[in-house]
Parts: sequence; C-alpha cells; structure tokens
Amino acid sequence: MCDITLEQALKVVEAARRKAEEQGTKMDIAVVDAGANLKAFIRMDDAFLGSIDIAIKKAKTARYFNMPTGTLGELAQPGQPLYHIEFSNGGLITFPGGLPLKNGEGVVIGAIGVSGSSVEDDHEVASAGAAALA
Repeated sequence: MCDITLEQALKVVEAARRKAEEQGTKMDIAVVDAGANLKAFIRMDDAFLGSIDIAIKKAKTARYFNMPTGTLGELAQPGQPLYHIEFSNGGLITFPGGLPLKNGEGVVIGAIGVSGSSVEDDHEVASAGAAALA
C-alpha cells in the first residue's frame, strides 16, 4: 500500500492554509494517511472548535470511499442508493470539503478534510491542498 509521507502531508496542509488565508477564512485542516489515520492537522487561530471533528471525519470519509465527500453526499440523499450511509463507520461527513489525495501515478495515498466556512470555501481550500501533490 502506498502511503502519504509526513513531508507530503505538511505540504498539503500548508497549501490549504495559504488558500484559507487568501479567502479570509479560518479553517481546521486534516490529512489522513492511506489507512485513514490522522497524519497532519492544523487549527488556524480562531477556527471553530466544532470543525475539528468535522475536518477529520471529512478526510476519513474521503479515504474510506476514495471519492470527494460532496460526491458521496449526492449518493446519500433520500431515494439515492447510499441513503443514511453517514451513520456508518462511526459517523461520516457527506458534504463538500473532503478529497482523496493521490500520488503521481494516481494511487490514493491519503485524504484531506477541511471545515470552518461554507462548504464551497471548504472544498476550495481542500482542492488547493490536494493540488500541492501535483
């Protein structure tokens, strides 16, 4: 199994933090490894305390299913095939802000989860973090 290195995880977190600063948002940013274990985390000054758990769960959710959390959320709506999946695995987050992280060969090596603003802002910050591996 390929796994994100600490150096890569810190690079992802730093790129996401810079994007949050550009937005003027205060974010909690989590990176998990290929086994969905927390690898790196920051809480920007004055970021919501409640967003700590959300950021970590977004990262884990993105890794568990190797897809953006927003995509999983679409499949979890009433009448959709994964309705109520958010109650599995000790609780999942199925709205935007979590993305799988891939190496240069396209292999998932971890995931990022971001929380602290609107889901649009969260997704944008997570995307900036993920792009740091490109």
